Amino acid sequence: MKVIKTKRPVLRIFAILAAAVIGLVGLLNGTDATQATYASASGPTPSHTNAPGETNCTACHGDFPVNSGAGNVLITGLPANYRPGQTIPITVTVNQSDAVIYGFQLTAIDRSGGRVGTYTLPAGNPAALQIDTGLVNNIERRYVSHTVNGTTPTQFGTKSWTFNWTAPNQRVGKIGFYVAGNAANSDGGPGGDYIYTRSAASLSGSALSNFDDDASSDLAVFRPSTGVWYSLNSTNDGFQAVQFGADGDKIAPGDYDGDGITDRAVFRPSTGVWYVMKSTGGFIITQFGATGDVPVPGDYDGDLKADVAVWRPSTGVWYIAKSSNGSFDIRQFGISTDKPTQGDFDGDGKTDLAVWRPDTGVWYIWRSTDSGYSIFTFGLNGDKPVQGDFDGDGRHDAAVFRPSNGVWYLLRSSDGFSAEQFGFSNDVPAPADFDGDGKTDVSIYRDGVWYVHRSSDADYTIVSFGVAGDDPVPTGYIAD
Repeated sequence: MKVIKTKRPVLRIFAILAAAVIGLVGLLNGTDATQATYASASGPTPSHTNAPGETNCTACHGDFPVNSGAGNVLITGLPANYRPGQTIPITVTVNQSDAVIYGFQLTAIDRSGGRVGTYTLPAGNPAALQIDTGLVNNIERRYVSHTVNGTTPTQFGTKSWTFNWTAPNQRVGKIGFYVAGNAANSDGGPGGDYIYTRSAASLSGSALSNFDDDASSDLAVFRPSTGVWYSLNSTNDGFQAVQFGADGDKIAPGDYDGDGITDRAVFRPSTGVWYVMKSTGGFIITQFGATGDVPVPGDYDGDLKADVAVWRPSTGVWYIAKSSNGSFDIRQFGISTDKPTQGDFDGDGKTDLAVWRPDTGVWYIWRSTDSGYSIFTFGLNGDKPVQGDFDGDGRHDAAVFRPSNGVWYLLRSSDGFSAEQFGFSNDVPAPADFDGDGKTDVSIYRDGVWYVHRSSDADYTIVSFGVAGDDPVPTGYIAD
């Protein structure tokens, strides 16, 4: 009797594992046992992650609508912003308390829908993960998915897989990650299984004025008369009001702690002191600059943190305090009448020194990739520089707003010139990525009302938020 009692659990476990191998048809295509076993060994068919142009696994597992069960699929480990060449551990987790075996398929795509970055799978024998290639609209995509040896959980109700994804060597704008997960009952067929989908994104610093840690910029203003910052969260329309600063301060917003959330910061010209309220907690108070200096915060060292920096018009000298190692960079670049137009124009993840010369309309850019120069004419005297990533390719574009006719002129790095009439002479240009698509939106602030032309769907957002005299926060990233 004791022998029988000892062997029963073992036999039951063996039977469950055998059913798991056969039952992986619930994770893949197939209509009979032979197909199921083959599909289990080879993994899911490509193009079932629910990414744009794709279906999901309910194409075969149709008993329940997608995302209708009590479980979910998660993508964790992605930073809010990526660095070129950065290797990022990504974890996919499928949760459902009563599932027996689990599977998934994930892809990473750029703005054109093509493969981006590279995957590195963990060592294992037998391997639990694999990489496949597929075509969507004749564009190649790469997929990471389970194998037959990577479906059985080590604890009840959940299964996770971890692998590395390495970003491309240059910024390419917003990168979307799409995953479909299967929580299967292992009954040998595709019925009774629950399919879950999810998407996530990593940006190239496009979500300026982002106070709630999502992929979109928030409508936000600084009120000089009271020193109060007001922001309207894009995630839930929540409202924030924070007193930080004083009349006469110049706003210098940026992500100084590298968590993907914009930190409230001001530069006080009367003393040359910077005050930064970090979203992770604590403050930065440092004397860096002098009266007459222009704050030009940016990520000059490529560590995903904004650096304290000023440009001195009287000498044309840039002073940069690097957050990565505490060193200083001092460079003469520009003349007193120039407007600083810093941004990542070469896509290497570092802010480039740049100025725009109003009397000639010439842009001068000192590229961080090779210390070379880009010099070209774009704009007229009286224009306002409004540089940003308007095409979503991860590189700043030269751009100007012309108050005399309310036209925006863009020189996009991917496809060249465009122009759009949007605004009037007294409007304040306030470009930012308000719809979270990785592209800077044409936007103006008019005495407390925001007008945004969304790049994602070419539609418009009109919101009353602020009062006349407020400084829209996106202006903290462009020249006065």
